[in-house]
Amino acid sequence: MTKRFKLMALLAVFVLIVAACSSDDDAADETTTVPPTETTAAPETTAAPETTAAPETTAAPETTVPPPPATEGLITLAQECATYGGLQAPDGFRVNLVTDIGKVDDGTFNQFAYDGMVGALECFGIEDSSFIETVSEADYAANIATSLENDPNVLVTVGFLITTDTGAAALENPDVDFVGIDQFMPEYPTNMVGVLFNEHEGGFIAGAMAALLTESGVVGVVAGREDVPPVVKFVNGYISGAASVDPAVRVLSIYNESFGDPAKGASDAEQFMGEGADVIFGAGGPTGSGGVKAAAESGAWGIGVDQDEYFTTFEEGSVPGSEFLATSAMKRVDLAVFRNIAASIQDTFAGGFFFLTAANSGITYAPFHDADIPGEVAVAIEAIRAGLADGSIETGVCGIDGLFLGEASACDG
Repeated sequence: MTKRFKLMALLAVFVLIVAACSSDDDAADETTTVPPTETTAAPETTAAPETTAAPETTAAPETTVPPPPATEGLITLAQECATYGGLQAPDGFRVNLVTDIGKVDDGTFNQFAYDGMVGALECFGIEDSSFIETVSEADYAANIATSLENDPNVLVTVGFLITTDTGAAALENPDVDFVGIDQFMPEYPTNMVGVLFNEHEGGFIAGAMAALLTESGVVGVVAGREDVPPVVKFVNGYISGAASVDPAVRVLSIYNESFGDPAKGASDAEQFMGEGADVIFGAGGPTGSGGVKAAAESGAWGIGVDQDEYFTTFEEGSVPGSEFLATSAMKRVDLAVFRNIAASIQDTFAGGFFFLTAANSGITYAPFHDADIPGEVAVAIEAIRAGLADGSIETGVCGIDGLFLGEASACDG
């Protein structure tokens, strides 16, 4: 069976699935229920490094302005702002941010959180803001404490590993609204939101794209830490998405100990390409981006993660290989930050889970930009995104721990 014939058959199946399921809008999504998991003990407090002191105001990097939407699931912050009808923050309203290990221009979810904050500052007329860039895990508590000295109305903290320190600070500062990106707790303080994503849906889209593009029948994923559930969700979603297109596609995967080692990610990608992989997905911060960049520079397809890596890793197409960046599995951290800042201004902020999924535009994929993606592949990927959004397509991956359903995942009853 030719690849083109398989693709057309896949499209026909998608049409039948959507037609059969279009009336079932209320179907429950078992992958977004979150039961208790263990959190890590808070590290000993250390003095925040002087080099990470935040400036009093920030400006959005020009290179991260989001492109016009290419799919129904991709909306810009300007479009989101317009839905608030000119809402303005009260005088003196302040928003601060503490990153996970990394920087606000690191090209992945730290930067996307920062972009969401800057978008809210501009939309709602907020003049007071600062950020602190975390250097090591030992600095989490101290950086949060330093940021709280500015008396913010909202404090955004980024990353699964900072969860315990964020929860402790929220209990001690009930007048501050805390937004924790990728942070799960069995029970949240009333002034803390844990932002969680269906990363397995983004991984599924990336895996399907990889299977549609591969000529060798071998694809790879360069991932971050295996003890971070969002990473596992991306990886297993990728495996499931590839299998949904062609079960014969071989998926190579590797987890890494660091999110901040692009050289290691590049080495991983080179190893996979040596084994025949011609598509590489990066799901591990700058480490994964190193793999994506190495693949694209070698003429293999790359798929980015979190935000649109065309504007970050590939610097708006000025980096060699940008024409081989097929897309990015977007996890709209910026929308999560933006929407929760708006809720704080409107006095509707409430502690608990805040889910971003394909259904509410929180999970999607980036435009193809310089990549020459066949029209039939573009149609198929949009059908997959729409199917995930309306529930007619399921990933087979648990939205809690990222394990496959039926294989002792937290979603198995």
